[in-house]
Amino acid sequence: MRNLAAALVALVAVSLITWALLQFGAATRDVVVERDTWGSIPVTVFRPGSGSGARRPTVVIAHGFAGSQQLMQPFAVTLARNGYLAVTFDFPGHGRNPVPLPGSLREHDALLASLLGAIESTVAGVRTLPGADGRVALIGHSMASDLVVRHGQAHPETVATVGVSLVYGGADLVAPRNLLAIYGALEPAMLQTFGRAMIVGPVAPTPGAADTPGAPTSPDAVQPERTYGRFDDGSARRLTLAPGAEHISVLYNRATLRETLHWLDQSFAGAAVALPGSGFIDARGPAIGALLLGIVGLTWPLSLAMRRLLAPRAWRDAINEYIPWQPASIRIAPWLAVTLGPAIATPLLLRMVPTSFLPILLGDYLLLHFALYGLLTAAGIGWLVRRQTISLPPPRMPGLPILLATVAVLLWSTLAIGLPVDRWMFNLAPAPGRGVLIVMMLTGTLAWFCADEWLTRHRQAPRLAYAFTKFCFLLSLAIAVGLDLSRLFFLIIIIPAILLMFIVYGLFSRWSFRATGSPWPAAIANASVFAWGIAVTFPAIQR
Repeated sequence: MRNLAAALVALVAVSLITWALLQFGAATRDVVVERDTWGSIPVTVFRPGSGSGARRPTVVIAHGFAGSQQLMQPFAVTLARNGYLAVTFDFPGHGRNPVPLPGSLREHDALLASLLGAIESTVAGVRTLPGADGRVALIGHSMASDLVVRHGQAHPETVATVGVSLVYGGADLVAPRNLLAIYGALEPAMLQTFGRAMIVGPVAPTPGAADTPGAPTSPDAVQPERTYGRFDDGSARRLTLAPGAEHISVLYNRATLRETLHWLDQSFAGAAVALPGSGFIDARGPAIGALLLGIVGLTWPLSLAMRRLLAPRAWRDAINEYIPWQPASIRIAPWLAVTLGPAIATPLLLRMVPTSFLPILLGDYLLLHFALYGLLTAAGIGWLVRRQTISLPPPRMPGLPILLATVAVLLWSTLAIGLPVDRWMFNLAPAPGRGVLIVMMLTGTLAWFCADEWLTRHRQAPRLAYAFTKFCFLLSLAIAVGLDLSRLFFLIIIIPAILLMFIVYGLFSRWSFRATGSPWPAAIANASVFAWGIAVTFPAIQR
């Protein structure tokens, strides 16, 4: 029955992966993708594959904080399929851009100048692109929505501005020409106040446009899905709520992409441009979900195959003997002390330790958090041994089956998900200088994942032990943020991503342990994945 179930799961998983890949291929049909570097800025140009001789308007698409240009591909593909030139790029400190951001987040003016400078350089570059007619619109998500609004205010020749999850930190609530503010319907109402206030405020090229008949007189009076002002004089503005979407899924939401395309079509139509639009919308969310679900599902039958390949009869006893915990009765109270103690102690102790030594935002803090948490957990395991709450077998080096399994799990964990994520979701390729950061982060993540695997992957561990220790780790990060909100605020943004990784790689851990009887393959693989993800995706800063 297990073999039959594994075969069925593998068949479904392969089918999901195949369907997703076909969807990605179909989306970029008739789109020419050109990757280049302008100065230090990595850019990708998406061109319509048909009618290549026509001159077209260009849309510059900017990603949010800690993102990369891959996140904005749905906009670029949608627009290219509908007749526009679309350009995505990586901000300094993000993606594959080797230039770091200047200093910490508290150096607001320097950060703003660096980020706005990247937009200025990219806009200047797109005006000279072959096939571009010189007219430009901008799209920005989250952090970049503030930046594209500022750029539109300073450059009234910008035809239209689209702010997705729009935020704005400027003093003057002056809307750039033809402003569309899009939010996920599940995003906090507090976030929508930025867009509502901007829609009520005056429009840059036509200061009196806010007084046009029917214009809202207060932010609360702004009605979603209603257009105020006119496109011909640049005073148009609109608030849209994408149903069922939050801060990230809003980028893949069909309503978001449809509203953006429709808005740009109306903005550019004032110049009587003929666009060969197909109406195609690259709502790739289901394809991404199917791809990841297929990869995760395929891991289970592969883990069963790994056990058969790496553990023939001559080796199986050696693997089973390597189970780290001998059967013993585990008393819950001491075990809880070992799991909850480090979760509380780690943020309290690190509050007194300087954490500004790595050139990535908060990477140094997370390195120390993982390392100290792991050392405290290991000390707790030693305490349980001394109390004879548990007993350990004599220490021994992993045998050949375990070493081979570790390599297999490591390669699958990093490549099977890493390659498609880097291609279709967000950057996972290390920019110059980040390889060393991966190794440094690994010293911290290894400490915690090794200790955690040994604490939770044994026959006598309490039910849901593995899930409980992940909850404790997230609780520990929440305590750290509460103790120093101004410095660690960015951790709030990444906690959902860490939770998702815990779920996915927790399944990998469970299946690899059942296949090998050893905690080492999952400990090393999961530590490597987390170290890589933090070192590569966190914004680089100049120390």
